[in-house]
Amino acid sequence: MKTAARFILTLLIVTAACAGAYELWDYYMLSPWTRDARVRADVVDIAPDVSGFVAELDVKDNQTVHKGDVLFVLDQERYKFALATAEAAVAAAKAVMEMREHESERRQKLTTLSTSVEAREDAQYTANSAIAAYMQALADRSTARLNLERTVVRAPVNGFVTNLTLDVGQYASVGTKVMAVIDSDSYRVEGYFEETKIPRVSPGGEANIYLMSGGSPLRGHVMSISRGITDIDNSDGPELLANVTPTFEWVRLAQRIPVRIHIDDVPPGVFVSSGMTCTVVLATGPRAWAIPALAREAVSEMRSILFPPMPASRAANGREAASPRRLS
Repeated sequence: MKTAARFILTLLIVTAACAGAYELWDYYMLSPWTRDARVRADVVDIAPDVSGFVAELDVKDNQTVHKGDVLFVLDQERYKFALATAEAAVAAAKAVMEMREHESERRQKLTTLSTSVEAREDAQYTANSAIAAYMQALADRSTARLNLERTVVRAPVNGFVTNLTLDVGQYASVGTKVMAVIDSDSYRVEGYFEETKIPRVSPGGEANIYLMSGGSPLRGHVMSISRGITDIDNSDGPELLANVTPTFEWVRLAQRIPVRIHIDDVPPGVFVSSGMTCTVVLATGPRAWAIPALAREAVSEMRSILFPPMPASRAANGREAASPRRLS
C-alpha cells in the first residue's frame, strides 16, 4: 500500500513539474517580450554651408537647444564685403539698364530717315541685354546676402548638443561636420523580437519599457514592425536592411525582427539616453495556460474523430423522416 502511494505521489510530482516546465517554456518562447532592446534617437550632423573661422560659440556640451537657437557664428567680415560688392554691382547694372532702355526708346521714335531699322533693333537687343545683366546682379546680391546669413548656424531641431569639440578660432569648411545635435523629439525604442513572438505583436499595442538602469517603467506603443532583415547567408543581399546577428551560431535560433516602439510617457526622474539597454514587455490579453489549451485541442480532435459531422444530404433526410407527415 505504501509503495503504491509513493508511486502515485512521485507520479503527481513529476507530472506537476513537467506541466510547470512546459508552461514556463511556453511563456518564455511565445510571450511578446524581449531583453534585446535599445533606446534610439536621430542624430543631426551640423555642417556649415559657408567656410570661415568660428567667431562665436553659443552652446556647451550636453546643452539643451531649441529649433532656431544660435549654435555658433562664423567670421562675417569677408561676407559683408561680398554683399557690399554685390550691392554696388546692382547699382551699376541698374544704371546701365536704364540708359540702354532710354536709348532704345529714343531710337524707336525716330523715322527711317534718321536711323536704320538695324540700328533700332540693335538698340532694343542692347537694352534687353542690360536688363538681363541687372537681373543677374540681383541674383548675385541675393546669394551674397544668403551667404552672410548662413554664417550664423542655428539648431535645425529641438534636442541636445553632444560630444562637442568645436572651439572658437577653429576653421570650419563647407560640408564638414563640426557638431552633433540629438533630436529630442525622435526618442524611441528598437526592440528585437524573436520571430516566434511576432504573431503576438501588433501595431498600436501597449508596451512597458524597463531600463537596465532601473526606475519606473516607461510607457509606449508599437509603431511598426520591420518587413525584412539582412540574410547573413546571402552575400549579395541588400545592405540597408537591419543585420541582427543570432546570439549563438552553433545552433539554429529564431531570427530577431526589429520592432519600433514610440515612447509615450517618461516618469519623472527617469534619465533616458540614446543607446541605453532595456527590456520591452508588450501588453497581451489574459494569460492563456498552455496545458488547458492543449487539452481542449485534444478533446476537440477526439470528438471530431469519434463523432464525425454528418453529411448535409443525410442530415436533410433525417430531418425529413423525423418530421410528421401531413394528411392529404
